[in-house]
Amino acid sequence: MSETSPIIIPYGKGLLRHKNLRYESVSWPCDGREWSSRISAFRLCLSRFRTFFDTLHVHSSHPPLADSQPRHRNMIKSAITVSIVEQACKGPFVFHDDVADACRIASELGFDAIELFAPSADAIRSLPLDDLLKRHHLKLAAVGTGAGMVVHKLHLCDSDATRRQKAEQFIREIMSAGAEHSAPAIIGSMQGKWDDVVDQPTAQEYLQDALQRLGEHAASLGTKLIFEPLNRYETNIANTMQQGVELLRPLATKSVRLLADLFHMNIEEVSVADALQFAGEHIGHVHFVDSNRQAAGRGHMDFARIASALASIGYDGYASAEAFPIPDSLTTARQTIETFRRCFRS
Repeated sequence: MSETSPIIIPYGKGLLRHKNLRYESVSWPCDGREWSSRISAFRLCLSRFRTFFDTLHVHSSHPPLADSQPRHRNMIKSAITVSIVEQACKGPFVFHDDVADACRIASELGFDAIELFAPSADAIRSLPLDDLLKRHHLKLAAVGTGAGMVVHKLHLCDSDATRRQKAEQFIREIMSAGAEHSAPAIIGSMQGKWDDVVDQPTAQEYLQDALQRLGEHAASLGTKLIFEPLNRYETNIANTMQQGVELLRPLATKSVRLLADLFHMNIEEVSVADALQFAGEHIGHVHFVDSNRQAAGRGHMDFARIASALASIGYDGYASAEAFPIPDSLTTARQTIETFRRCFRS
């Protein structure tokens, strides 16, 4: 082995050259040494390969080995949103309608998962989702419940008990469909708000009671429930990470986590990075988007500080792009994955 030339590793149809390791090749020492020496040499070779792959971040079209384990405990994963809700055609989702095409593009660009916004649990189950995810080596990061509000005008703070029950049942069904793919459900707009009919203490009580029951349901499914604080123009229940933590604190269930949406946080928080650090272990999902709700990197968000804050709290969930497809879906996806890699893989 040469100490001066870089390692060259076969990969697909080409070669990968790593800049830090300095071995021309790795070969079995068949020069008559004792087996103990051979085993030691082999272990050294194996160690060099592990070092190489620990420091190399390459998207492969091949799935990981079944028994492989992540080398980094706090490795944040990438995801991108797909909506199949007709009424949300102008919403902040990167891809719309064609889940198969979205999965193909997401895989080709190197995303780890998709986040799905569907009109119902039946709509999720009607998709060939297992096949699509396996074929493209993707995961389902989360499922949204917002269609309950967008399509049916249901929310958990409704003054009518029957409609609150319908809202909760809608969420339960989405949760169950997502759990079939080990994905948590997100409650955003379905949290509702207080008004002249339902005052603030009553609305908060309704919401906390529902989150307790839904959190217990999440635990029974082996997943989590993700609650999203929204900006002041969308709700008046919980707008900041601190208010989200305070809302969840009285719950007996520990299966409800917060969604840190960077767009909403940019409106409501004094410091996005400080708010992430405050919420800490309560954070279960991140919407990775810029200040203008376009792809990360197209606004004025300080992603270096955000990445540092997430690293400091040991966050290892998904950074999912819930962004407007401006100027188009492909450009938005490409911009997102470039910024993601710069933040979390460099």
